[in-house]
Amino acid sequence: MRSAVLDVLPQNVRRSLAKFGKDLGLARRKRGLTVLMMAERLAVSKGTYLRAEKGDPRVSLGVYAMALFVLGFGEAFGDLLDASRDEQGLLLDAERLPKRVRVKREPSPL
Repeated sequence: MRSAVLDVLPQNVRRSLAKFGKDLGLARRKRGLTVLMMAERLAVSKGTYLRAEKGDPRVSLGVYAMALFVLGFGEAFGDLLDASRDEQGLLLDAERLPKRVRVKREPSPL
């Protein structure tokens, strides 16, 4: 059964995932780990790990996160959407700031 994500995934995201998969394989080989060793450490099948190295979007995010951890990049996901480095979000926050701030007066006691 074909996943619908393949039909709607933008081309630039597909390319990014493919690059990520290639980089994952390169990092694995640099560390002298076999595909089977990685699959065992991730607790997935060899086929699932191979799909991750191809950048398959149907592979769960948890598998990618665990692969990064095994390869020594454990903090990578924690830093992806760091609010302090979210330039677009910071711009949107700045745009939403009011131009003036007015203090509401409390009703005077009678």
